[in-house]
Amino acid sequence: MRRLPVHLYSTDVISRAGVVSQLRPRPEVLLLDETEAEQAAVALIISDSIDEPTLRTLRALRSRSKSALVLVVTQVDDAGLVAAVEHGVAGIVRRSEASAERLVAVIRAAAAGEGAVPPDLLGRLLQQVGALQREVLGPRGLTFSGLAEREVEVLRLVAEGFDTAEIAAKLSYSQRTIKNILHDVTSRLHLRNRCHAVAYALRNGLI
Repeated sequence: MRRLPVHLYSTDVISRAGVVSQLRPRPEVLLLDETEAEQAAVALIISDSIDEPTLRTLRALRSRSKSALVLVVTQVDDAGLVAAVEHGVAGIVRRSEASAERLVAVIRAAAAGEGAVPPDLLGRLLQQVGALQREVLGPRGLTFSGLAEREVEVLRLVAEGFDTAEIAAKLSYSQRTIKNILHDVTSRLHLRNRCHAVAYALRNGLI
């Protein structure tokens, strides 16, 4: 079994010692020292809360390494949860639940490119995402993809084989408007043409 290289980040010596004692005997992980930190597949950040110092650490790690980020935290509020996800955290473990088995499971999931969040936190995150869509993006005609609803509708009709004139007639827009919409989408998303735009929309589950 290949041991996953892991580096710990914590300003709390006692918390760090507790996690080290859980992980050092495990054959699945290899704890790295400071000189080997850049080789870590997973960076394990230990913190009381998701505060600004913790977010600074996450930003620094994300900018200088390719390690997956896992957070071991005492308490998580909704704002901190969203901020952690925005900063690239792939796994979250409550300190009260940080058994060796749980830590190893989340570390392995993060290294494999998967997310691992306690079910109740995932539910809270989804509620925050839903509220953002309803209260912020929706009223502005936007989706999480960065595409407006009418842009998605135009791409859907292109995918169904309609030409510019037919799309304009169906949506009660001018042909110039449809051309402008397609040009805006391809330019903004750095796509080559309308076929590439349709492929992008299909790949991302937009249509």
